[in-house]
Amino acid sequence: MADYLDDLRLAHVLADAADAATMARFKALDLKVETKPDMTPVSEADKAAEELIRGQLQRARPRDAVLGEEYGVEGTGPRRWVVDPIDGTKNYVRGVPVWATLIALTEADGGAFQPVVGLVSAPALGRRWWAAKGHGAFTGRSLSQASRLRVSGVSRLADASFAYSSLGGWEERGRLNGFLDLTRKVWRTRAYGDFWPYMMVAEGSVDLCAEPELSLWDMAATAIVVTEAGGSFTGLDGRPGPHSGNAAASNGLLHDELLDHLNERY
Repeated sequence: MADYLDDLRLAHVLADAADAATMARFKALDLKVETKPDMTPVSEADKAAEELIRGQLQRARPRDAVLGEEYGVEGTGPRRWVVDPIDGTKNYVRGVPVWATLIALTEADGGAFQPVVGLVSAPALGRRWWAAKGHGAFTGRSLSQASRLRVSGVSRLADASFAYSSLGGWEERGRLNGFLDLTRKVWRTRAYGDFWPYMMVAEGSVDLCAEPELSLWDMAATAIVVTEAGGSFTGLDGRPGPHSGNAAASNGLLHDELLDHLNERY
């Protein structure tokens, strides 16, 4: 089995460069923000960070393809890097520190690209999380200063903490009743949003999280961090991995109940 550790080291180098670029423009009074066709914001920092990552990948891994939120797919082949230069752009442009650069390496496997390396870097929070297939998940300042991540052992909904992004998306997709019933059955709910609840699941401080609509670049890095920490990451349809256009993540012990509620099958 490939160990992917060289790719993981490269992901850290890419993240260091992206962090420097995004932090340099965070809270800048002259930050330029545009609206994309889907009505979501994109800042000059999003574009600059993705361009920086693509440039370094072109030099370090010229044979690999790249998929990024801002500039689409470039290249072909069995290995594809997936990049979200700033996950949480709405927070970024408002000066809220909950945003991150997401970097994943995926490999073709049975007709789909599966994550084999994932890194989530949130420099305004001073946090970074990462994982490589078969090597576990970690958090820390660097590869040499890291602690291993493990999901929680909570096995009852009544004791569980559930994180989500917002109510609106669940209502739009006709899943609000099941969502609200789940919130009534768990111990605690918090709307942290974006990448953060998945990292909390991986580190055991949250037990469940879900979002009704996501893109591959939102999920590729977070999916492998959660699973290498011992948790479950699927679509709301139960399909493992980041391929369903939505996500459900848990410590594994509560995953079936999470899906049952969000699909209103109970």
